[in-house]
Amino acid sequence: MKVTEKCDVYSFGVLALEVINGKHPGDIILSLSSSLTRVKKNRLLRDIVDQRLPFPPPAVHAKLTAICNLASTCLDVNPQLRPTMDMVSKEL
Repeated sequence: MKVTEKCDVYSFGVLALEVINGKHPGDIILSLSSSLTRVKKNRLLRDIVDQRLPFPPPAVHAKLTAICNLASTCLDVNPQLRPTMDMVSKEL
């Protein structure tokens, strides 16, 4: 595999989900890496956030969903479809 900027983007997506999940996201990565899958469609945020923490209030819930969706775009199996880190930073 050739190391490119898109590898860094993928790593960011994994790290973002790891922070939200409280552990390495493992199987979550597989389900989110498809370009057809996004958190609000096929995964409940409740399945992704760290279960040891209380569920977030609605305002935080919306922000976490947006971050999870952004992270899932970073995990796209097609590197050309992943955003750039500049795009990610502007989105955040």
